[in-house]
Amino acid sequence: MMVHGRGAASPVQVLGDTMNIKNEDVKELIAEIPEGHKHIRTTIMLQDGTEMTFQEATIANLVRAYVSIKTHPSLSKIVLSGTKPDKRKDGYAEWQLLEKQVSGGGYPCS
Repeated sequence: MMVHGRGAASPVQVLGDTMNIKNEDVKELIAEIPEGHKHIRTTIMLQDGTEMTFQEATIANLVRAYVSIKTHPSLSKIVLSGTKPDKRKDGYAEWQLLEKQVSGGGYPCS
């Protein structure tokens, strides 16, 4: 993720290093396949000028976690942890976000 231009008068709620971004904080969201690339890049521009650009795999993992929680009858939390698996399928990235067992209603997503 690349972050640019977070101003001092940010409307985004910041608690320590955590940003709580509300829908009204977003000025624009652009999802595109840039010229010369094969994968989607998603850029979120905030009202305060902050820009965050995510690669396709990051958004895919976020969507996978979101859909798993929204569609599961009792799942309330999923944790995906970054890791470099010893073995991976052909074509998969070297660095992956994989399900991590958590307590308190969270289970690995399938």
